[in-house]
Amino acid sequence: MEILIILIPMSVVLVFLAGAAYLWMQDRGQFDDLDAAGSSVIADDDTHPPAI
Repeated sequence: MEILIILIPMSVVLVFLAGAAYLWMQDRGQFDDLDAAGSSVIADDDTHPPAI
């Protein structure tokens, strides 16, 4: 039971750190455009580099 004295505060601190990280990423615009990276992979790009 003594381990709960350590584990409960550690879990509370971890939850606050995860929440702070989420809010920091939200403010920086990390989640603004979630579809661009996935669609750029399958986009048809017909431009080829010049032959040497």
